[in-house]
Amino acid sequence: MKMKTEDFKKKFPHLAKEILSDDQQLTLRVDIKMPDPWRGYTPGIEDYIRRCRTVDEALKVVDYLEKRGEINHAEADNYRKLLCEKGLSYFGPRKEDDYYYKKARDFWKKMRRKSIGEQRQQRS
Repeated sequence: MKMKTEDFKKKFPHLAKEILSDDQQLTLRVDIKMPDPWRGYTPGIEDYIRRCRTVDEALKVVDYLEKRGEINHAEADNYRKLLCEKGLSYFGPRKEDDYYYKKARDFWKKMRRKSIGEQRQQRS
């Protein structure tokens, strides 16, 4: 994460004073062991539709995304038609609350198991 020095000083004045003083020698290392599976991911229209509880809710989402210019008029019409003819289930099961958190947690569990397995192999 990048941050301007002035912003850092405003957000963390005591830490900035300690770190940035001339008489301190500091080595700072951040070791991130677990990757973020959602870094750089942007939900698409189908992700939003799968969070809806009703077709009416989904149609409002389509209208909103069209108004914002995230989808064009032809795409919006196509989604409206699919929603009216085939319903929400056409887009897959509903994404419940905390969907992305739960998927990330499952990913991290797998990564942890993989890491533990690799550590055991290195010891053998």
